[in-house]
Parts: sequence; C-alpha cells; structure tokens
Amino acid sequence: MNPMNLRPLLGGLLAALICIAPVSAQQLQPLDRIAAVVDEDVILASELDRAVANITAQYAGQPGQLPPRNVLERQVLERLVLLKLQVSRAADSGIRVSDQELDNAVAGMAQQNGTSIDGLRQRLAEDGLSFADFRTSIRDEIAVQRLRQSFGQSRVQVSEAEIDAALASQAAGGAQFRLAHILVTLPEGASAEQIATGQSKIDGVKALIDRGEMDFNAAAVRYSDSPNALEGGDLGWRSQDEIPQAFAELLRGMAPGQVAGPLRGPSGFQLLKLVEVRDASQAAARTLTEYNARHILIRVTELQDATAARAMIDTLRARIAGGAVFEEVARESTEDANSRSQGGDLGWFEDNDFGPSFAQAVTGTADGQVSAPFRTEAGWHIVQRIGSRQTDATNTTQRAEVRETIGRRKLEEEYNRYLQELRGEAYVSFRIDGPAPASSDGS
Repeated sequence: MNPMNLRPLLGGLLAALICIAPVSAQQLQPLDRIAAVVDEDVILASELDRAVANITAQYAGQPGQLPPRNVLERQVLERLVLLKLQVSRAADSGIRVSDQELDNAVAGMAQQNGTSIDGLRQRLAEDGLSFADFRTSIRDEIAVQRLRQSFGQSRVQVSEAEIDAALASQAAGGAQFRLAHILVTLPEGASAEQIATGQSKIDGVKALIDRGEMDFNAAAVRYSDSPNALEGGDLGWRSQDEIPQAFAELLRGMAPGQVAGPLRGPSGFQLLKLVEVRDASQAAARTLTEYNARHILIRVTELQDATAARAMIDTLRARIAGGAVFEEVARESTEDANSRSQGGDLGWFEDNDFGPSFAQAVTGTADGQVSAPFRTEAGWHIVQRIGSRQTDATNTTQRAEVRETIGRRKLEEEYNRYLQELRGEAYVSFRIDGPAPASSDGS
C-alpha cells in the first residue's frame, strides 16, 4: 500500500477547473481549432477558451489585474502545455491512477464542498464543464502530483543537521514571511544576448512597479514566467528555512510592501515582494491520534480480478461476523505478507499512513468492530480497530514539519528547473495569434 496524501487536491472545487481534459488528435471536432501542438498531442481552442474563462471569472472583481486577452491566452496556454507535458511524462514513468482512487478523490472534493456527487455534477454543468472532463482533470492532477513526489524522492534530501539548524533558529525566535515574486526565465547556458534581453525585461517591469504604473500582482500576471504567474506570483507564507539564502538576506532589511531585486538566480531574474510578516510563535504541545488495527487483504491481480477478490473478502468477513477470531482468519487468509504472522496487526499508526481509503475505514470504525470491505490500490480489505490513543508528538511533529518545509523549498527549486528542461526539450507549436512567449519552439 502506497500512502498518498490527496489533501492538496481537495482544497477547493474551482482549483482544478483550469486543468481541462486532454484531447487526442482522434477526438478533434471539425469546427474546433488547434491552439497548440505539444509533441504528439494537441491543445484545442475550446480547451484554452474554457481555461481563460475560468481565470477571468476568478478576477471578476479585479479586471484591471489581468493583461490583454492575447497575453492572458499565452500565459494560460503555457500552463496547459506544462500540464500536458507532465501528464505525458507521468504516463511514460508508469504512473497510473486507478478508477477507485479517482472516485475517492472526486467524492472527497464533493464532501469538502458540502455537496454530493450529483450536486458536484450539477455545479460543474452550471459552470459549463462536463463531469467526464472534470474527472479527467482530477486524474491528471493526481498523476502530476505523483510525478512530483517521485521526482522529490529521487532528487531531494534533507539532512538531520539541516533540521537541527532550523529548529535552533526557531527556538531563538524568528518570523514568517508572505512573499510574491516575478520571474523572467533564462535558458540553460544562456548567451550574452539572452541574458541582456532578460535583464532589460526585468528592469522594465521593476520600473513600471516603482513608478506606480502597475501593481506587483498585475505585473506578475502579465510578465512573469513562473508557474504561479496567474496567482499574482504569490508564494504564500514561508518560514526562514524555506527561503533561499539570497532572498533571506534581502528580507532582513525590507518592510512589508517593498519590492527587491532584480536578483539573478538559477532560473533567471527575479523580483521579490515582501507582502506581510508575522511572528513564528513557539509551537505549543501537540498531540496526535494514533490507531492500532488489524487488517486482512485480498489482492487484485491478473489471476484474481476485483470481483473475485471482493467475493473472498466478503466471505472472510462473514466468517468473522459468525464468531471466527479476526486474528486467526488473518493468519490463514491475508495476502499481506508483512502482517500475516502478526495476525494482520499493523501496530500503531496515524490515520493517513496507509492512504485515504484506509483512513476512512479506521476512523469510521469503533474499537473492537470490523469495518465494511473497502478497496485500495492493493486490493480489498477489512479492518478491525483494536484501539486509539493520543500521543505527545511535539518534538516529532516539529522535526517532521521542518523536514517538510525544507524539502518543499528544495523541491520547488529543483522541480521548476526540471519543468524548464521538460519545456525546452518538447516540440511546442502555438497556433493562436498574439505575442510569442519567451520559450516557444514553434510559431
């Protein structure tokens, strides 16, 4: 069982709407134009129009923040290109999202938005988006998240010494910073002419902001090459250990609202805005809930399909309901080799350690009771919850949080470089009118 945290995907219903379902050449409708060719795939004008409409709706109260239509189309098209390239790379890497995982993600989004699947379907229809396209966009988002996770596991390491240093800094008192940035990218091995062009562009953007002719958010939407350009360059709240050293030194002398730069970094030239500052208060004592449970797994394989596995788990649950001892049935029948000798006992764990479906089963079952059968990527399960406890996890949690924040900062830097490489290696031909983007391979 591979744990996967879907919470970043469940943050809001509209967040996924820009990710329009990919369309293959065989699905082209006669009246639909091609907006871009991406390797062997295409982005249709209808996809681009829907994505632009979603962005326009998000800025309905601030129309002045958006650039002209043709510039906005290029920004959105670049985002769709990157999405398509990542989905393709995920597929090439063997990353698959099962229908069960997709169903769970969609159900979670509906629940978080206070509606049912049917209610979600109705909302999407009102917004002009088909439920099938929406499901495809969520599948793509999960695949991209897994690609990013896989990339991080292979490329990003956080040492214990880095964690110790960050904790020492927190103990000495510190601050958290809300930041935004504007990025003008430079290709790897940029020529003197390309560097001069990038420098001129970032200087021009800074001059517009300094003269008050354009605010920072609007300039980010219009000019930034960063993936978060359409969010006004917002980087969110960052602790000291999440900020690259060059930026951290600048921030010490800045007041909220100030813009620093341009700075030359690995990706190109950047402007940095300090939006807000807040105290990084000492973490209070924290507790977490841990669960102890046994489970029985019947795997879904080429030799045993999902229907057969479900029938087997139903039979085992009926035996237990009829008086058989869960632990003994697990020793006889579970196909989880790691827990078979312990009668299916998984020890103490946090609810999400084994994924969202497992978490739902464990938290929704009382101590001593047996869950209804449920499906995960591995197969069909039943769970017997043995007990739960509250654990003082202040130090463990702090170290885990610091490890995550440092890792997130490193991953962001590395993954953005990876996206630049991915984009630079791809064949991309734009078929719409408007100003050409800085890194287009076609016209």
